[in-house]
Amino acid sequence: MQIGDTWEVSGAVTEQTTAKHIGSGGLAVFGTPCMTAMMENAAYTLLQRTLPEGRSSVGTRLDVSHVSPSPVGMRVRATAEVTGLSADGRTVDFRVAAYDDAGLIGEGRHRRVIIDTQRFMAKCSGKLQ
Repeated sequence: MQIGDTWEVSGAVTEQTTAKHIGSGGLAVFGTPCMTAMMENAAYTLLQRTLPEGRSSVGTRLDVSHVSPSPVGMRVRATAEVTGLSADGRTVDFRVAAYDDAGLIGEGRHRRVIIDTQRFMAKCSGKLQ
């Protein structure tokens, strides 16, 4: 993993990814939560490809703007580009963006932290006790 590495994911706007369907708004347009999930997925996938078994990453920061609507049926894609790596190698910063066939629909920054999966899940499960 190095600064400048990129990854892209794509899909289509469906009824299930509209703001109206997921409850984040009242219109049948690509929902902001679905756009941000695509952005996170691009960053997660880029990072996961480099991690050894037993390691994963979790999102800890997401700061994005959603600047243009996308209708049902339109293709959308999200990109992630590594912009920073912490000295200890645990924290990775990304520039994220999303596009539809007409152009930019969203952009921002995202941070992920590399974790030991088993230890992380044990800590999470410990909250139930």
